[in-house]
Amino acid sequence: MAFTAQDVKKLREMTNCGMMDCKKALTETDGDMDKAVEFLREKGLATAAKKAGRIASEGMVEATVCDECGVGVVVEVNSETDFVAKNADFQNFVHTIASVIGKENPADVEALKGLAYDDSKTVGDALTEKIATIGENMNIRRFARFDGINQAYIHAGGRIGVLVNFNVADPAKAESDAFKAMAKDVAMQIAAVMPQYVRKEEVPADVVEKEKEILKAQALNEGKPENIVEKMVMGRISKFYKEVCLVEQPFVKDGDLTVAKYIQNVAKELGTDIEVVKFARFEKGEGLEKKEENFADEVAKMMGN
Repeated sequence: MAFTAQDVKKLREMTNCGMMDCKKALTETDGDMDKAVEFLREKGLATAAKKAGRIASEGMVEATVCDECGVGVVVEVNSETDFVAKNADFQNFVHTIASVIGKENPADVEALKGLAYDDSKTVGDALTEKIATIGENMNIRRFARFDGINQAYIHAGGRIGVLVNFNVADPAKAESDAFKAMAKDVAMQIAAVMPQYVRKEEVPADVVEKEKEILKAQALNEGKPENIVEKMVMGRISKFYKEVCLVEQPFVKDGDLTVAKYIQNVAKELGTDIEVVKFARFEKGEGLEKKEENFADEVAKMMGN
C-alpha cells in the first residue's frame, strides 16, 4: 500500500512525531494509518493519537440552552475563511439554525435542511442563499441536541463548543448558583481536556483490549521482564482511563480532586444526587483537511519526491 507526502503530514499532525519517524512508520506498515499510529506508540514515540486531525476548516460552533425549556444544542457550521466566520450575518445564520434544531428536533443534517428557516424558506434554501450572497462554500456539518438539564459553553468565540447533559435527582437544585457554577466548570473541563467518554464503563471493550496490546508492546520494547509486564499494563490502563474518561480526570481547578469527586462534593452541598449523563464537544474543523502546500512540499522534499 503506497503512501504520499500528505499521509506523512496527516500522521505527524495526529501524533506530534517527527516527519522521518512518521515516514518510517508508514513504510513499516505499508501505508496503513491506524497501524502506523500503533507502530509509533509501541516504540514510545507517540502518546494516544489525537482523535481528530489538524484544525483547518473555518466557521463556528454554537452551543446554547433554551432558557424556557432547557433544551441544549451544539452545532457546527463551516465556511472557507475566518473572515466570513466573523461576519455578523453568518453568526446570526448559525444562531437561527441552533434555534431550529432546539425547537424541531431533526433526526440529522439532511432532515434539518428540510425544516423551515423562516416564513419563506427552508434551512437548506437559506444555506444556498448565504453561499450565493457571500460567495463562499458553507456547510452545516453536525449537531447534537439534548433534552433535560444542560450546560453550554463556547470557547474562543466559537472555536470550541460544549454541551453537557446532567441528571439531577431534585431538578429544582439545578437552578442554584452552586449547580450552575459546577456545570460550567465541567463544561470547561471538557473543552480543555478533551475526554472521549463520561466514565470508564462506557469505553468499548475492543478499545480497551487494543490499548492493552499497545501498552504491552511498549513495556516489552522498554526491556521490561515478561513477568511484570502484565502489572505494568494494568497500571497504565488506569492512566488511560484518567485521560479519556471525564469523571476519572483530575479536575483542572484542583488537581487533588477527580471530576467525579468535585461533582459529588457539590451534590452533597446541595443535598441531591448529580450525574453527568452525556456530553458533546465540537471543535470547528476537526478532522477536516485544508491545503497547506508549503508544508506538503516540505514533506515531499524530505521523502525525496
